[in-house]
Amino acid sequence: MTFRLSLAALALGTVAMPALADEINIYSHRQPELIQPIIDAFTAETGITVNIAFVDKGMSERLVAEGDRSPADLVLTVDIARLTQVVDAGVTQPVESEVLAANIPAELRDEANHWFGVTTRARIVYASKDRVAEGEVTTYEDLADPKWKDRICIRSGTNDYNVALTAAVIAHHGEEAAKTWLEGVKANLARKPDGGDRDQVKAIAAGECDIAVGNTYYIGQMMADPEQRPAAEAVNIVFPTFTDAGTHVNVSGVALTKAAPNKDNAIKFMEWLTGDAAQKIYAETNYEFPVKAGVEKSELVASWGEFTADTKPLTEVAKLRPAALKLIEEVNFDG
Repeated sequence: MTFRLSLAALALGTVAMPALADEINIYSHRQPELIQPIIDAFTAETGITVNIAFVDKGMSERLVAEGDRSPADLVLTVDIARLTQVVDAGVTQPVESEVLAANIPAELRDEANHWFGVTTRARIVYASKDRVAEGEVTTYEDLADPKWKDRICIRSGTNDYNVALTAAVIAHHGEEAAKTWLEGVKANLARKPDGGDRDQVKAIAAGECDIAVGNTYYIGQMMADPEQRPAAEAVNIVFPTFTDAGTHVNVSGVALTKAAPNKDNAIKFMEWLTGDAAQKIYAETNYEFPVKAGVEKSELVASWGEFTADTKPLTEVAKLRPAALKLIEEVNFDG
């Protein structure tokens, strides 16, 4: 069975695929090209073929509908909210692995071993090098300060990354304070929320706003693109913190499906993702932070400086996602 045929069968989702000795099937929230270097290295080392189907929306619903017939062995997701959604849907199974336990800090994996973080990323501030002084913004709470009126750009408030950040605000300050914070940030926007994180960097470079909220790794991706590099070079990366706490981080993660027709190989891949080779590839090609201690950041990521991650458990933050989304809609953040 070729890669193309396997991927087509996964995308159609209409037939159950047989379990093959040297194959793994993955449903991914991440675009396949973002993790292709990791997949290529794993296949080269093990001989196991990895087939990926990009599933942007409705992954949990799809897995529930497929049930035991699902061809998917693993799900790869881009944040804690989507990880917990899949687990809460009852379509995953726990993995008892000494390798995973040794490689991944306890706060970055599920207590019941249903999900495991494989990288982290910080939700930070992009700041104009020309118009924002060092130390002018230091906390997430600062973003609601009227001094930033007409100076902030951000993508949709209902985007998963911003919902997670709002949930973290609730975790630290409660719903009432989080609503006030959202109203303050909205009042400071230079334009209606629009585009992705890279678009916010471009808006700063174009003079449309002075600061923006985004994930760290987008700057790395822009620096690697000759057309986008000038915009990326126009901003500094600032690691804001919550008052008396740390910088908000999220994870990309993996979970083993309940159906998993290639379970043993799938677990091999999970363990390999957290090993030195894969963690270094993640760091060098995706500009993310390794979860395994001792693996160096990429030179570019290291140049951004050190920060202290918020210690609020991600599972606690994820549980507050519905409340965060409700508040975002109540203040009509995108309106």
